[in-house]
Amino acid sequence: MITFDEALRNVLEHSQNYGEESVELVDSHGRILAEIIEADRDFPPFDRSTKDGIAIRFDALNSQNQSFKVSGIAQAGSPQLSLDDENCCIEVMTGAIIPQNADTVVMYEHTSKNEDAFIINEAVKQGQNIHYQASDVEKGEVLLQSGIKITPAEIGVLATVGKAQVSVKKLPKVAVISTGNELVDVDKTPLPFQIRKSNSYSLISLLENEKIKGAIHHILDEPSAIKQTLENLLKDYDVLLLSGGVSKGKYDFLPEAFNSLGVEKVFHKVLQRPGKPFWFGKHESYNTTVFSFPGNPVSTFVNYHLYFKPWLNKTLGTDTMQFDVFLDEPYSNSTDLTLFVGVTLKMIEGKLMANTITSTGSGDLLALAKADGFIKVLPKEEIPKGKTVPFIPTKNKGVV
Repeated sequence: MITFDEALRNVLEHSQNYGEESVELVDSHGRILAEIIEADRDFPPFDRSTKDGIAIRFDALNSQNQSFKVSGIAQAGSPQLSLDDENCCIEVMTGAIIPQNADTVVMYEHTSKNEDAFIINEAVKQGQNIHYQASDVEKGEVLLQSGIKITPAEIGVLATVGKAQVSVKKLPKVAVISTGNELVDVDKTPLPFQIRKSNSYSLISLLENEKIKGAIHHILDEPSAIKQTLENLLKDYDVLLLSGGVSKGKYDFLPEAFNSLGVEKVFHKVLQRPGKPFWFGKHESYNTTVFSFPGNPVSTFVNYHLYFKPWLNKTLGTDTMQFDVFLDEPYSNSTDLTLFVGVTLKMIEGKLMANTITSTGSGDLLALAKADGFIKVLPKEEIPKGKTVPFIPTKNKGVV
């Protein structure tokens, strides 16, 4: 049996590269950018007004001349006008091109109107209220690096430079597989010895957060059916995510089935809790990666975040979020296992404080729903209150 750190290292060593694909801009949100984005022109592309007001020549302003007759109106989205008479002004709207020969904008609030002229009532600084061409970005400057996750902010940048089609990292094709005769569909009423499927739906939802449309499958505890179904899935999918069937029970047939189908075992069982019976392997001929998690809901959920998500991030060329939090209570681990303990987070005096959640074990779905994530506790570790501990986030909350 290997340690958690050894298991994670082995998983990451089997990361893949599925290439790139081009998607519509509106479909790129949440995907990993696979190209460098450069400015296709200066930003702003011209000297633009940052206020609604009047554009003047600063050197025409003096103690004897505070009044400027209007010679035109510059609207955003219209061609550039020209200020030909220094004793005149051009009304200019926010975002409009600064008229030729003008070099200063005075906001309406600092003027008063006298028939067809504006009188300036406040002190004026040359060049005020102008956003100069290329003052933000020059043409050809790198705006976005490859490997970042595309959020609404990046969508705006991509749209600004005209990227109607965006190159993104291609996602793996994933099958989510539950095993066991005791499982029934969500819309069924379980018999006393049955339970409804939950792991599959949790995994499918987690995959959707990564923009992966997983396919749900179920296998009964029957060796021939397991082997036949797995053989077909290994051919059709890049990744198999399984739950159940990898412990020491008499009906845990998956390890034997993997072996008979040519799936090379990288490791089976990890010195951790929850999720100890985790099985990981690779079918080299089909290039299919297999994550076979224990069947208990918390074990499946935790192992997804501990192993599959970092593997996916490395596969897509992006980083896995890692940070520490302060433990708001002492915690003791007397075992030889690495523990992953569910916690809630709260901000206290500028610090993220973690409080452990009371749980009845790996099947406690209610405790799982309460957790903001899990802290990592090393074997034989004694953690005093106030010490920082590694944190694995599982929810997108304001503090997480």
